[in-house]
This record gives sequence, structure tokens and C-alpha cells, in this order.
Amino acid sequence: MTRQDTVLPVVVIGAGPVGLAAAANLVERELDFLVLEAGDAVGASVSEWGHIQMFSPWRYTIDDASARLLGERWNRPNADGYPFGAEMVERYLTPLASVPAIAKKLMLGTKVVSVVRRGMDRSQSRGRESTPFVVAAVGSEGPIEIEASAVIDASGTWQNPNPAVSTGLVDEASRDGSRTAFHAPDVLGADVSIYSGSSVAVVGSGHTAQNVLRHLVSLQTTEPATRITWLVRRRAVGSIYGGGAADELPERGALGSWVERAVHDGKIGLVTGFRTASVVESEDSVLITSDTGEEIRVDQLVVATGARPDYSLASELRLDLDPVTEATRALGPLIDPNVHSCGNVEPHGHRELAHPERDFYTVGMKSYGRAPTFLLPTGYEQARSVVAALAGDMEAADTVFFDLPETGVCSGGPASEDLREADSCCGPEPASVVESLPERVKVPVAVSTSGCC
Repeated sequence: MTRQDTVLPVVVIGAGPVGLAAAANLVERELDFLVLEAGDAVGASVSEWGHIQMFSPWRYTIDDASARLLGERWNRPNADGYPFGAEMVERYLTPLASVPAIAKKLMLGTKVVSVVRRGMDRSQSRGRESTPFVVAAVGSEGPIEIEASAVIDASGTWQNPNPAVSTGLVDEASRDGSRTAFHAPDVLGADVSIYSGSSVAVVGSGHTAQNVLRHLVSLQTTEPATRITWLVRRRAVGSIYGGGAADELPERGALGSWVERAVHDGKIGLVTGFRTASVVESEDSVLITSDTGEEIRVDQLVVATGARPDYSLASELRLDLDPVTEATRALGPLIDPNVHSCGNVEPHGHRELAHPERDFYTVGMKSYGRAPTFLLPTGYEQARSVVAALAGDMEAADTVFFDLPETGVCSGGPASEDLREADSCCGPEPASVVESLPERVKVPVAVSTSGCC
């Protein structure tokens, strides 16, 4: 079986922004495909941080092939506006998924559980490259299997948050706890009753953590009993507040400066050098203990330490992963946050994203593994290159160009200690100006490295 004469579809896993970008490119290349989305609607993970405003303006949020497919009838947002997650879903992802060429190929509520070569585990080699993939999933009507000529995994990392403990080991008990939240709870909206007047600890030093802190400070202005503790592993404050005015995404720089002032004003209690060893919930509190025995007891805990990829669905495929970032081995050194920021990541495409398992690709946030330096335009260009390669247009596939903003942070230095406490540039990047907050004050900050974007 050759790529030219197969009639099997390309299966795209995930209907977030990068998965739908892959679909739009597949439409343009006239390749048959299916998009499998675990959620009941497109952009399901984005909707979970719908209350957050992105740092990246619309100009960096819309994929070129997707815009062409939407056409002139689409009311394209102002390029300089900053979308909330919910707005991104409503104004961009939902209209894109409604285009007939994608809508008829979209399977919602369909969770992929495994991808294998038909009849093969990872140890079998003979005839492997010519054997179709079998994508097993669970949909509303039960288990299904789909044969595919290629698989593009754009499932992201949002559903697999990092734990609080500094060893990186996952404690399922803490994930199930009623007093522990991951990522960015809606502190000023749906979750306000949980945090109002409570003592709250926030673990993590990335932008998601800073967004939660800013919203908690806003809550504090109306409910002074709200007490905020910020736990970070770094011993030196230094670059924790980001790039300030040097950040070409100005709202991101402004956030760090605002949080710095809130710490200086005593609204946030910053505890540095705190490496979490255990989290134990009781009926009325959460006890957080450091590796030196320091104990902090609070009413609520927010774990904002980023996320990691889950490769279990591909456990019988031949993957080659970088031992540090869990990106592909070829991509890992190009995105290492010890060296690269979001904005100076080297251009990469299908060759760097390829695994030893031919025609299986990981794109989008998941392609970066544990590296927090991902930007949406990077994922869009990844999808374009991969689809071009699947179409056999190697000249287009190998011509990769990134037009990315410089961050003013992550520009080199010892960031490895902070790698897992940072978070993505694509996902929950808060920039909303809450009306009840004081005017933001820009304070000069050290521009070195933060391991985050």
C-alpha cells in the first residue's frame, strides 16, 4: 500500500485550534480525514479556561489555512484584540468547525484510547510501514475502530496537569481532593464562593499562577478576609516576574509587573525556595509540606504548575522522545527552555516532529512535551508542514517559517529548575484587566530567564 493509492483517512486527534488547523490544511490538500474530539464541542479544553484572556492578540491566534477556509463571510476579529478563551471558541473555532468540509468529518464525544498498527505491537517490523493504523476510541454509542493512513496527534496536555510535588510524581489522591484545583479556577466567576474569604495557596511560577494571583487580589478588594500565599521553588526572585517592557506581548509583561507590585504591597505572601514534598487534604483544610519540613495549612490549594503529555494511547507505537522535555528527540534541543524562549525557537516542521513510527506525528502543545514555550503560530506551522509532507509536497513541507514575538524572558540561563512550574503560551495566558483592580504599575524587572512564556 502506498500513500498515493490508499483510501484510508488521516485521523486527527483533538479539535482544538491546532487540530482544526490540521483539518483545514487537509481540506486544502484534498486529503481524506477524520477529526476525533473527546469533548462534546470543539475547543473543549479552551472552554475550560474561557474566563481567561490571552496574551497573544488575534493576529497570532488565527491559522492562515483556517482563515482561507472560513472565507469572506466570516466576521474576522480585529487583529489587535486579545481574545478570551470563550471568545476564541465562539468567534473562531466554532465557525471553523461548522464549515461543511470539516463538519462532516468531525466526530465529537469520541475519546481515543489507543493507536496501533493493525495486528502489530511495537516489536514487529516486517511490513510495518505499509500496515494501516487502527485508532480505537470510545464514542457515545460505544467502542469504535478506525483504520487510518496516518495519525496527527493534536490532543494537547491540558487534561494531564502536573502535580504539586517537586519530584513530579502524581498523587491521585490530591487530584481527587475537593480543596485542590488545577490550572486556573474561575476565581471571580463560577468558583467565587469557594475562594471568597478563604486562605489560598497557589503553587507555580508561570503565567497561569500569576493570573490566578491577580484574580485573587481582586477578590481580596471586596472580601478582605481572602488571604493569598504564593509558593515557588525558586530561591531567588530575579526573573520570576517575566520580561516587563521587553516582552513583545505587552500584556504578558504587564501581568508580571502587576503581580510584583502586589507582592511588594503585601497583598500576596511570597514563599521562595519551597519545594513541595506532600499535599494532604483533611475535611476542613489542605496541609502542604516542603522537603525541609516547612508546613503551610490553607483552606484551598491551586496547583498551577503546567501540564505534561500523555503518550499512553501510543504505547505500542515506536516513539523517540527527548529525555528532558518529552518532545521528539529532534525537537527537544530546539525548544529547551534553558536556551530558547517562545519567540526564538528555531523553525521546525515534519522532520523534527516525526517519530520512528512513519506517518505518526505529534503537533501543537503536546509536541513540546514538558517545555512551556509553545505559541499557537508554532503549532499552526507544524500542522501545515506535516500535512504537506503527507500530501507528498516535500518542498512545501521543508519550507518552514516562524513569525513569532520575542518574549523578553526565557532567553537563556539556568531555567531547568523551573521547567515544570511554568505554563504554556498557547493556553491560559491571562491578560484581562479586572475593573476592581488598582491601576497596573510597570516596574523594571530583571530580564534573564524564567522557564516560562
